[in-house]
Amino acid sequence: MENNRLAQQFDLYTRWRQSIADVLGEYRRWMADKQLSDVQIEERIQQQLNRLREDKLTVAFVAEFSRGKSELINAIFFSGYGHRLLPSGAGRTTMCPTELRYDTGKPVSLSLLPIETNAHQMSISEYRRTPQAWSSVEFDAHSRESMVEAFKEVSRTRRVTTEEAHSLGLYDPDQPDDAMLIGQDGLLEIPCWRYAVINFPHPLLKQGLVILDTPGLNAIGAEPELTMSMLPNAHAVLFILGADTGVTKSEMEVWRRYISGARWKQKGRLAVLNKIDGLWDPLKTDDEVETELYRQLQSTAELLGLPRDQILPTSAQKGLLGKVKGDQALLLKSRLLQLEKNLSDELIPGKQEIVRESIQGEIEDMMDQTRTTLDTRLQSVVDQADELRCLQGKNEDVIAQMMRKVKQDKVNFEVGLQRYQALRSVFSVQSNQLFHHLGMPALKSKVRETRDAMMKASFTKTMRQAMDDFFSDLKRRMMDADVHVHEIKKMMEAMYEKFSQEHGLVQKAPPPFSTSRYLKALNKLETIYRDQFNTTFNMIAHEKLTLTSKFFETLASHVILEYEAANRDTESWLKAVIAPMESQMREHHVQLKRRVESIKRIYQATDTLEERIADLEQVELSIRQQLAELDQLNRKAMFTLAHEEVIVQAA
Repeated sequence: MENNRLAQQFDLYTRWRQSIADVLGEYRRWMADKQLSDVQIEERIQQQLNRLREDKLTVAFVAEFSRGKSELINAIFFSGYGHRLLPSGAGRTTMCPTELRYDTGKPVSLSLLPIETNAHQMSISEYRRTPQAWSSVEFDAHSRESMVEAFKEVSRTRRVTTEEAHSLGLYDPDQPDDAMLIGQDGLLEIPCWRYAVINFPHPLLKQGLVILDTPGLNAIGAEPELTMSMLPNAHAVLFILGADTGVTKSEMEVWRRYISGARWKQKGRLAVLNKIDGLWDPLKTDDEVETELYRQLQSTAELLGLPRDQILPTSAQKGLLGKVKGDQALLLKSRLLQLEKNLSDELIPGKQEIVRESIQGEIEDMMDQTRTTLDTRLQSVVDQADELRCLQGKNEDVIAQMMRKVKQDKVNFEVGLQRYQALRSVFSVQSNQLFHHLGMPALKSKVRETRDAMMKASFTKTMRQAMDDFFSDLKRRMMDADVHVHEIKKMMEAMYEKFSQEHGLVQKAPPPFSTSRYLKALNKLETIYRDQFNTTFNMIAHEKLTLTSKFFETLASHVILEYEAANRDTESWLKAVIAPMESQMREHHVQLKRRVESIKRIYQATDTLEERIADLEQVELSIRQQLAELDQLNRKAMFTLAHEEVIVQAA
């Protein structure tokens, strides 16, 4: 495949992820070898390995028809095939949103969601969980002809009556622009498919790249999933404009509503001024052509409110031709290589930082927990050895007295264990109350209640009130959950302090956690709802309820996903809160039993004092060696996470 900067950077990023996975695997094996592993740590390591393996990086391409969007995708990613993979030409080529990715375990195929699903109250996210709803076209990934033929399916259309188009939310009789789409036969052309997923093993897709090819701008507003989730969550969005047309009114509207704006992240938002070859004029000097292009770039930057270096000129068609024909001069003139460089410089480092931040805290916390266990073991062994050294040269009565003291310590600790069991009971009650606020059954019931209220609403005000109540209830429950999180933290901090004073356990602050990130996500969804509601007011007034219903279903599905994430993360946090105390209590209990057994054997003269002290000194040496190995593993993990080769690698 083409050896461009993006491919090189992505390869380096993939190796970086794998190196982190290797360190985690080494840590897991070391833990098992030293008998330090437990179910909770094992589960946390596996979660991080899954996160690294399933990590995806999404690049979305957005454009009006005939801006060369599919051609640009072909030029950047698929020129190594020596042919256009995605349909590209005059007029409309991509008729439905198309996702290119690779998931191992799934067949190499094109999965297509029929346009008829528009009539049902289900989002694309929900349909992803219903494989039987999709049509499938398999193809040979080693045959260019097979792939090209299969990919033509995303362009397929059919002609339907205005009634059928209206029922699918694709035609509004009260909109003059829609009426212009009716042919002389009284029929309209509509896409055959609502959504397409192409699963095939392209090298970049295998490494976790996901490409989202959107249809024309009108289709973006008609599919809430695009505006609510796919575009906002894409790591990079390329907004493709024509060098000859600049920014049109409809493109400006889409940019403001769906790509830019305060609620979206601004990093990774690039505008591409395509088809600059249309400005190449043999009757003009190179300087005149450059001046004209410069004016267009400046105007585009001002209109979109982007820095000039985020407006990238190119000719996708000439760039693709230059790559396929090996014409380096044409490739350089197309400026495609500069676009690829900007894309990789913007995309990969940002994604790397996100992964680094999410995993570093987990690794540090897990290793800190392991270090606490080893410190507890070490302190117990040192105390035992000191205790036995005090018995050297003492008579039998002193040893018997020591035996009684250790047994009393064991009795006291067993009383502490009973107190710990009571704590576990209170912890369980508090956890249940926390999950009550995050409960999925109550959420799904609220979704049904709101859906019914919206569908029965006769007035816009009633519909708005139903949605306002929906979000108020969601946010109240999330805030109530956060109150319980703080109560649990305070309780555990108090118990750690008490057990530290009474039994010498290492005092450890519970890991930080808050539901505020989910509250922010709900606020973001509410902002989307308010923006979308205002723009769809006329649709609602004209009974275009198909889109309204689909919008709510998409919104509700994303709310449910946020609550599912909150439940998973809360469960992980609760385990992380209680696990260190559990492991310390377990370790302390084991060491107390060993103390009793050690002094008992000395008292019964089955072991000499010197032999037992020597054994403890060897155990102490082994634990100190394990602590040194753990520090080495930690340094290796932090070095790997901080590695910046993926960012500074030259083109």
